[in-house]
Amino acid sequence: MTTKTTWPLVRVLRDRDARLCLFGVVVSGFGTSALWLASGVWVKDLTGSDGLAALCMLAMWLPTLAGPLLGTFADRGRRRPLLIGLNLLLGALLLTLVSVDDPGDLWLLYAVLFVYGAAGVVHDAAESALVANTVEPSLLGDFNGLRMTATEGMKLVAPPAGAGLFAAYGGASVALLDAATFVLATALYAMLRVREDKPVPPAGSRRRRTAEGVRHLWAHPVLRPLVLAGGATMLCAGLNGAMVYAVVEDIGHSPAYAGVLYAVQGAGSVAVGLLSGAALRRLGARRFAASGIVLLAVAVALRAVPSDAVALVCGAAIGMGLPAVLIAALTSVQRETPGALLGRVTATAHTLVYAPHVVGLAAGAALVTLVGHRPVLVALGVVLLMTAAVLRSPSVGGSSAAAGVSPSSRP
Repeated sequence: MTTKTTWPLVRVLRDRDARLCLFGVVVSGFGTSALWLASGVWVKDLTGSDGLAALCMLAMWLPTLAGPLLGTFADRGRRRPLLIGLNLLLGALLLTLVSVDDPGDLWLLYAVLFVYGAAGVVHDAAESALVANTVEPSLLGDFNGLRMTATEGMKLVAPPAGAGLFAAYGGASVALLDAATFVLATALYAMLRVREDKPVPPAGSRRRRTAEGVRHLWAHPVLRPLVLAGGATMLCAGLNGAMVYAVVEDIGHSPAYAGVLYAVQGAGSVAVGLLSGAALRRLGARRFAASGIVLLAVAVALRAVPSDAVALVCGAAIGMGLPAVLIAALTSVQRETPGALLGRVTATAHTLVYAPHVVGLAAGAALVTLVGHRPVLVALGVVLLMTAAVLRSPSVGGSSAAAGVSPSSRP
């Protein structure tokens, strides 16, 4: 029997169902990251248009805006069968892309990517609810940290693998690879032994069920400040991301050097993911999130300094600071939300946190041209420091927010 002195990360990995959930995340994340890059390259190769290539990312992200509505599907039944069905659906859809070999076929690629994004919203919501039912509450922070580590690790490995596969065998091969990862993820979820009670069918219209999730999130003294801080942070992260090529040019490198900065940032995210569970227990959700935002603020502002060493250190610091608020918010949603509402609340939180990132990317593309990257980076540092200060303010949230744990709220 596992003792309480065992390292929490080891306790998570020793739990069979938690381990299977994590492996499912790794497998699906690999395929998604590979397709993310290859789809844009695919469109660029067929059309030569940067704008049409960029639409691939838009197609995948657009359904996030409907997160509160899509999340209702994750609360209608047991989450494990839903995840199995979604993985099989996406695997079958990706097989249709083998016929895309002409610009006239791109409508099919965009349609599949859109459905891919919509199913991903429901998938993430159902997975979060299943994890909350599988992993003991004290280990949720450790699991979510490992999840972040796995996701970021796949971002380091999968895009180059997808690009290499595309260069050797074309876009259809990447679609087949992604389809295979969904089949494997299906098998992993099918092996879970977690017991789920048959849910009570939600009452009322879909609009009412959607509103219930939004109301719970907005009225909750722990969740609202964390999710709003997460959205503000991701908005700034999007603006910061749009500056990367200007930063690279400022230190005298070719655009390809951005890949080095992204790799360093990913390494930072992998590291913080391993430490997040312990940090959440020691600091609480709000202090952990605020500390990460402060680190992010300093790193973003210092990117205005034209130095290779500073750019690399700041990249690693950004990778360590940014995930903190995301892990804190997701873990708190899982701890503070009744199981019957968890799909809707998770999807709503994802919309409020991640949608601003797209807005930030678009706004940053305009600002870097109008005013240059240095003033924007310094201003972002100030805004992020203000966000951290507001999150740490005693007037924001209640005492449970500081603790980051509320076992009594679990169903």
